[in-house]
Amino acid sequence: MPGPSVVGVAGAGTMGAGIAQLACLSGAHTLLHDPEIEALQDGLERIRGQLQRGAARGRWAQAAADAAAGRLQAAPRLEDLAPCELVVEAAPERLELKRDLFARLSAEVVSDRCVLATNTSSLLVTAVASAVKRPERVVGMHFFNPAPVMRLVEVVAGADSSPSALALARAAGEAMGKHVIDAADGPGFLVNRCNRPFGLEALTLLAERVAPIDVIDRVCRLGGGFRMGPFELMDLVGVDVGLDVSRSFFEQSFGEPRWRPSPITVRTVAAGRLGRKSGRGYYEYPEASQHRAPDPDPRPSGGGDGLVVIAGDTPLATQLAHAATEAGWAVTSPADASRRPAPFLILDLTGGDEPDAPLQGAPQAICCSAGSLSSLDPGGAAVGFHALPPFAQCNLVELSRGLDSTESAADRAEHFFGTLGKHTAWVGDAPGLVLGRIVCQVANEAAFALGEGLGSARDIDSGMTLGLNYPRGILDWADEIGLDHVLAVLDALAQERSEERYRAAPLLRRLVWSGRLGRQTGEGFFSY
Repeated sequence: MPGPSVVGVAGAGTMGAGIAQLACLSGAHTLLHDPEIEALQDGLERIRGQLQRGAARGRWAQAAADAAAGRLQAAPRLEDLAPCELVVEAAPERLELKRDLFARLSAEVVSDRCVLATNTSSLLVTAVASAVKRPERVVGMHFFNPAPVMRLVEVVAGADSSPSALALARAAGEAMGKHVIDAADGPGFLVNRCNRPFGLEALTLLAERVAPIDVIDRVCRLGGGFRMGPFELMDLVGVDVGLDVSRSFFEQSFGEPRWRPSPITVRTVAAGRLGRKSGRGYYEYPEASQHRAPDPDPRPSGGGDGLVVIAGDTPLATQLAHAATEAGWAVTSPADASRRPAPFLILDLTGGDEPDAPLQGAPQAICCSAGSLSSLDPGGAAVGFHALPPFAQCNLVELSRGLDSTESAADRAEHFFGTLGKHTAWVGDAPGLVLGRIVCQVANEAAFALGEGLGSARDIDSGMTLGLNYPRGILDWADEIGLDHVLAVLDALAQERSEERYRAAPLLRRLVWSGRLGRQTGEGFFSY
């Protein structure tokens, strides 16, 4: 289906101007409307400036920039949008404002064939459409900020959205050069919903004093490959904006425990610490310097000298054994350890199950996936550790001490992971430690969304990578980690915390029950 030839954009702010820039570059005659004449002129100037800067940087030809500018036209009156085949609203996130705008457009301005697309990120498309003449023409087109840069558009079906209206919106997004995914109507649609735990679980980790802000963010960057940690991201978006979204999610879901806002955010906003825009949020943003020190470069691997025992047959255990061998260590299983010299370190990845042979004769490090260190080794001398596959791509391993952990276990664990080329970070005791808790919660939310039919697995993963710059699709990542590992972390959190928000998605549990554990078994959320 070809894209619309005449596109209107209602709202000339940052998002509206970005959408209008995409529309005129796509070849559509583009009408930009704003009731504030000064805002309209600012938006037009911003678009024309961006078109010229893009040409200067080689993003498109100068001729293309000039042609796009020629297709851009001011629409100072709402009635000027009458010729449009598609109108995208980019008005402030107030339901009545959007409803009134679309009601006027549908009743007084555009033809019955014109599709009305709301760019809302937090309101229901169905609620916006309820005020519109012929609500089947209303869809969601959720662009991600900044719209000209981000490669994703969510096309959202409201309760009455027609197939033809959705098809036109998809065609418009594709003509703009975007990857289009389909989403059902609901709080946060697909992408923002799946990402809810990224910030909320980080705030819970802070509240429980598992780790401070800078450590949580560093673990996510170095251990998980995220471009920003959750607190950096919340500061970038605006802490007040994030709080409003959290409240909206919680209210629309009638109190879903997974989406409960954090009191820390409320206090931060009350203190006027709104993030980058106010110069202070979870971090301070001095004008002359960065808010944090640069991350260290990856460490070189090598220098392993001696024997390590690795117990368990999980994907992480297999990848650890490979990395240890590459670093120069001799690696053996517990069953063969009795015939070998005393090991330097024993790594227990059995998840609390009894190993085939006793684990003894050296300091131990226990993987905190099926529980906290305190639950897996009560009164013991071991330290805890956690990392997520693919192990070769992570640059940091988390370590945790118990009340009776010995210095020898701590020193040897640090040295061992250092020889594998990994930085280490000491955090508090918890199932999954920091990164495991966050990523497993995000994977669980994605499993809820998939199981509820809000989008396909491919669209969820495309949305997370293209809309939020995730290092990889979250469901593909869960398959790499092992769905049994993900479920173990969630069940351990539910048991130790006695909180409903850690309940596992039914789809995730059914996949594990059926033996579909991800890449290790050839099938999980995807087939391999």
